[in-house]
Amino acid sequence: MPDVSHGTIDAMRAAVLGTGIMGSAMARSLAREGHDVTVWNRTPERAEATAGERISSCPSIADAVGGADVVFTMVYDAASVLDVAAEVVGALGPDAVWAQSTTVGTEGMRRIAEAAAQVGDRLLDAPVLGTKQPAEAGNLLVLVSGPAAARTHAQPAFDAIGARTLTVGDELGRASALKLVSNSWVASINAATAQAMGLAEALGLEPLLFLEAIRGGAADSAYAQAKGAIMASRAWDDPSFALDSVLKDVGLMIDAARESGFPDELLATLLALYDRASERGLGGADMSAVRAAFDR
Repeated sequence: MPDVSHGTIDAMRAAVLGTGIMGSAMARSLAREGHDVTVWNRTPERAEATAGERISSCPSIADAVGGADVVFTMVYDAASVLDVAAEVVGALGPDAVWAQSTTVGTEGMRRIAEAAAQVGDRLLDAPVLGTKQPAEAGNLLVLVSGPAAARTHAQPAFDAIGARTLTVGDELGRASALKLVSNSWVASINAATAQAMGLAEALGLEPLLFLEAIRGGAADSAYAQAKGAIMASRAWDDPSFALDSVLKDVGLMIDAARESGFPDELLATLLALYDRASERGLGGADMSAVRAAFDR
């Protein structure tokens, strides 16, 4: 185990399974902080593209996970995690911790916990808040729930990828629940910004005037300013958070809301808006492309 006594931290070996936008950025943050990193991706070329100083690409999950102190899964959805769960469990060392960081929703996390019951005392529910830029800078917010000893063990790795760690509790699934709550806010701000800019244009105004009108006031939002600027230029080809990923997450929010008996009307409207933009061929674009859902 890494030495975390007296404020000192020995270098860890971390494995990152999934090298998309977030996984590759997390791997680079871990390496930048002095940890040795192994990476794996279902498409080997993507793992190889992430390799570099202190980062080695591996041809198999077993190769990546074997010998790791902390293993991150950052793939697409719960089904993708479940596809690799048996291999992760089989290769996980006796003192290693599995930090499950894919956005999977509450039901998805329950299914993953069942599949990983053999290592349940070393499984963490650890989704992150933030997109491409904060991931590249190591400034994510790590949400974590699960066994306290496992949280302590993984903390040096969390410190490498995040500016802050928020402990949600000992129960697996609580961090995933908070991730859905937080992403519901992000998806709402983004869609509301698109609506306001679309309405401005429909009324014959320059859409950027909306951003100027709210700038610095109580209704302002850094997220609205950032995404609104992209919407104004429609320069959404380089995604920091892909629109189809938001669409997937809103579906998970609706599932969780219905399971808990919470009203889902606003979430259903968000789903319809992101789905409309996706149907217009923008699923792989940045989430700001939801602006196209308001085109006439």
